[in-house]
Amino acid sequence: MSQVLSSMAGNVWKILVKTGDHVEEGQDVAILESMKMEIPIAAEFGGAVKEVKVNEGDFVNEGDVLVELE
Repeated sequence: MSQVLSSMAGNVWKILVKTGDHVEEGQDVAILESMKMEIPIAAEFGGAVKEVKVNEGDFVNEGDVLVELE
């Protein structure tokens, strides 16, 4: 199992995947909003989405788990 982590603190603007989706390495799984900029967060590994750990509108810190892949 691998985890997709937030690369910076910010608000979760959009979740691009749901449980059961298959993602490829480098595919964006979420978009954060920080300082009026949109920051895409990409999966470092491919796999199936086991769980989405955040909701749109949530505030996350750097290193927080956004999505778990299996």
